[in-house]
Amino acid sequence: MAGPAAQRVVIEECAIATVDADDTEYAGGHIVVADNVIESVGAGAAPADLENVVRRVDGTGHLATPGLVNTHHHFMQWLTRGLAQDHNLFDWLVSLYPTWSRVDEPMAYTAARSSLAMLARGGVTTAADHHYVFPRGAGDLLGAGIRAARETGVRFTAARGSMDLGESAGGLPPDFAVETTEDALRATEEAVDTHHDPSFGSMLHVAVAPCSPFSVTTELLREAAGLARRKGVRLHTHGSETVEEERFCQERFGMGPTAYLESTGWLGEDVWMAHCVHMDDSDIAAFARTGTGVAHCPSSNARLGAGIARVPDMLAAGVPVGLGVDGAASNEAGELHTELRTALLVNRLGGHHEKALDVRQALRLGTFGGARVLGRADEIGSLEAGKLADLVLWRLDGLGHSNIADPVAALVLGPAAPVTLSMVNGRAVVEDGRLTTVDEEAIARAARDEARRLACAVADAR
Repeated sequence: MAGPAAQRVVIEECAIATVDADDTEYAGGHIVVADNVIESVGAGAAPADLENVVRRVDGTGHLATPGLVNTHHHFMQWLTRGLAQDHNLFDWLVSLYPTWSRVDEPMAYTAARSSLAMLARGGVTTAADHHYVFPRGAGDLLGAGIRAARETGVRFTAARGSMDLGESAGGLPPDFAVETTEDALRATEEAVDTHHDPSFGSMLHVAVAPCSPFSVTTELLREAAGLARRKGVRLHTHGSETVEEERFCQERFGMGPTAYLESTGWLGEDVWMAHCVHMDDSDIAAFARTGTGVAHCPSSNARLGAGIARVPDMLAAGVPVGLGVDGAASNEAGELHTELRTALLVNRLGGHHEKALDVRQALRLGTFGGARVLGRADEIGSLEAGKLADLVLWRLDGLGHSNIADPVAALVLGPAAPVTLSMVNGRAVVEDGRLTTVDEEAIARAARDEARRLACAVADAR
């Protein structure tokens, strides 16, 4: 017996940037979504004989793109925005570790809801969160983020982080903020077994994600890599973010971060690293040779004074590169669509100047590049028949964009464009700039209250 006929949504009369392998674009075209999959993309109007069309969207004055993919975030940090405003990374971390160690499950849930709401409202359809502080007795902090993503309707990669190298053993985090190696590995394996869904169209992946070379032991890195590969999941960590990290690795291991991480099994097509600011030619060549991905976080790198990642050189070498917001305590805006512009501008301050990135490369970083970094390039990241219906319709006929003839330039170089429609898995999560799945005002009130409760908990502990 035949199953139910596909329900179709038709978007017409819009400019389209497919971000496919040929960078195909249409000045005026259509997209047909059948259930949760893109059925067709093309020039002009949609076929007239389509059946079971449940909705038609007039895209006049709009640009359709793939949904944005956020490859690196720390949702928990939403409750600590605006703190440690003038610190470098190491001083910033030392300042905030005691606060993060007081986060409990309700706080983590509210922070995740807030982070995801900001991301989704700005066109993000897939997000990765790296949670690595797990205080004893705090509740299910990873589950809090998973629950928030499910409610918001965003496709999610939960990177189960860990730290086992406390200050007394030569690490950066205080001893009370770390787990034992055994506990971290046990909890990570349990997270994968409980939550990871490898099926096509999955809304939830889990990654294995020890935090950084200065907060985890060599044993944890090696064992975590083995665990991830046994389970068939991806690996994520921070790498080469600052000169202080470079110095730490040279002093402790006698080599730089890239060489050290490679020695522990942490380069490969199943690995992506955040930041990668301080990389020389040999580091970039190693990433290219192994297919290791990069989450480029330009606003956070600027906020912490970390430097400018060599993104043009990475792309020229064939390194997979996507964009990341990073935690909202080092990027208070908490949005990815503004990172398209920031990535282009910041990289033009580097050695390649105006030739560093163009607007279409910036859009590719935030869409297909991110999908590739997260290992989902066969499912999302471009508008093509057979891919999942994760897409965004940006309004470009208003005051901020109407006289920029190139719609991709309008999106990337202009002010933040309003989102008229954002679909994840064929479901509308934003309509006319408003979230359809969650109450923004309620989330804002809860974030204020939980941030105050966290501040009080920290004050009481002093």
